[in-house]
Amino acid sequence: MNEFKDELNLKVKETYDLIKTFLPKEEGLQKRVFESMNYSFESGGKRLRPLFMLESYRLFGGTDLKLIAPFMAAIEMVHTYSLIHDDLPAMDNDDYRRGRLTNHKMFDEATAILAGDGLLNFAFETINDAMNKEEDFTVLKRMAAASYILSKKAGTYGMIGGQVVDLLMEHQKDVPLETLLFIHKCKTAALIEASLMIGALLAGASIEEVKKMEKAGNNIGLAFQIQDDILDITGDFEKLGKSVGSDEKNEKTTYVSINGLEKSEADQKNLSIEAIDIIDSIAGKETFLSKLTESLITRNS
Repeated sequence: MNEFKDELNLKVKETYDLIKTFLPKEEGLQKRVFESMNYSFESGGKRLRPLFMLESYRLFGGTDLKLIAPFMAAIEMVHTYSLIHDDLPAMDNDDYRRGRLTNHKMFDEATAILAGDGLLNFAFETINDAMNKEEDFTVLKRMAAASYILSKKAGTYGMIGGQVVDLLMEHQKDVPLETLLFIHKCKTAALIEASLMIGALLAGASIEEVKKMEKAGNNIGLAFQIQDDILDITGDFEKLGKSVGSDEKNEKTTYVSINGLEKSEADQKNLSIEAIDIIDSIAGKETFLSKLTESLITRNS
């Protein structure tokens, strides 16, 4: 396991070194919003989504980091914007994220809203800038398709749609499991699906292979969210870097509250194993990507 952790740390560093170059400079009259955007983007975290994208890209033989890097940065910007908005008083009303003050606590609520908006817009500015520089028409078509995947998975048919239903279900008892799974699929799994799909697509994978990666991403996302629900009960602030017990405090129905802790843990493991089987069947061997997925089963932060 230590060998995996060492490899993971190296890859997380590689990922961050690639994506941080796309951040806006903190200058101009609007400097404050850039500071707010960068504060949350640079606040640590696993860089899971861009890392998944990079490893999916490599799984299908991709080698050109200049091609994949803008999309890696973009998906992390989208993810970061969603965290800023999730933490707002109108949403989860959290004071800490990754062991630091949340954006609206560090700056103010209005600036946090605008920083989230800025990151979402800047994600597609970053992609469009890369597309404007691409001269290979075949590659450009893949980039356009990848941009569409990210926009849809992040939008009202994906992450935003899941967030809307999540808010509608707050303080409601007996939320159906079917509705909860919709929320998790859209709110959490959608961006992981996008990561794996975009990595495969930009490397030249077939439509069928991209669909397989979407299925793997769905499983990983659901497993990741179930583990989040588990950790909100069993975790602690020191390891999580955020408050625990917020689901109960906010009277939120979770996978654990419906199915119980034991079944939730079993389902999370089965989803992860199925995702690993999909990935390894493509590679023909165990890969870092499958080991990363496996590590989600036992993560405590």
